[in-house]
Amino acid sequence: MSTEDEMMNLILAFAKTDDRIRVVGMEGSRTNKNIVSDHFQDYDITYIVSDMKPFIENEEWLDVFGERIF
Repeated sequence: MSTEDEMMNLILAFAKTDDRIRVVGMEGSRTNKNIVSDHFQDYDITYIVSDMKPFIENEEWLDVFGERIF
C-alpha cells in the first residue's frame, strides 16, 4: 500500500503529464482536519478536464493509481 505522500505525488504527477487536466481537487475526509485518519480513508479526487470523452471511453488511465478492486 502506498503512503499518503506517494499517493499525492502520483495524483499530481498524473495531472501534470496530461494537458487535458486543467484542475485537480480533493474532497472528503482527508480534507477535514477534525476527522481522525485511518487506514480505510480513500482519496476523493476530482480532475477538471478539457475533454471528458477519452476518459469515459477508455478507463485504462485509472490503472496508473494501482490495481482496481471493482
